[in-house]
Amino acid sequence: MAVKSPLSSASLLQIHRHSVPRSLRSRSLLSPRSLKLGISSDAPRPLAVRACAASSSSDGAASNGSVEMADGAAALSISSSSASSAIDFLTLCHRLKATKRKGWINHGIKGPESIADHMYRMALMALIAGDLPGVNRERSIKIAIVHNIAEAIVGDITPSDGVPKAEKSRREQKALNEMCEILGGGLRADEIKELWAEYENNASIEARLVKDFDKVEMILQALEYEMDSCHSSI
Repeated sequence: MAVKSPLSSASLLQIHRHSVPRSLRSRSLLSPRSLKLGISSDAPRPLAVRACAASSSSDGAASNGSVEMADGAAALSISSSSASSAIDFLTLCHRLKATKRKGWINHGIKGPESIADHMYRMALMALIAGDLPGVNRERSIKIAIVHNIAEAIVGDITPSDGVPKAEKSRREQKALNEMCEILGGGLRADEIKELWAEYENNASIEARLVKDFDKVEMILQALEYEMDSCHSSI
């Protein structure tokens, strides 16, 4: 069942995710009214972070180290047995920082944003958005963080590549499965798969909201490139 977007149509410019105006030197792409995110004054509680290095026992054997992150009574522990898988996964995710968004490359933008740049600002949008009825803020942030994660393997596939939507989804699903295997499976890997599928299938109001943020972030980025272009021509 289709989920209605939590943002009004007036707050978005209905343009394709990877489309860019013919000339970035032309008029502005959006007015200030186009980005009504409803900034919230509520600040998130800081996480308490504690790193425990491996220590030596009396017989000289090293005990397993752990990294713990706690928010109040809740705690997350990563044992050294899973550290290798986590590092391999995070190293693979580095590609998201290094891979530039192809839509901007195709339009001649010099030094365009990376996939990770795009996802990071979307996550910030989800964080600062005003309270919306029925929307789980934390889940929206998580979806924003993982929605393009498979592009670490398949790259940024754009409409100009001529890849059918079903094939694009198949490639990304396969890549996501590979990444979750590298992570070592388990609850976190299952959560990443669930969040990605939720976004891909428009399965929740949070997924629909993040898709709106995807468009808004692209519009904002286009405006910034336009402004940079105008300044450099002076």
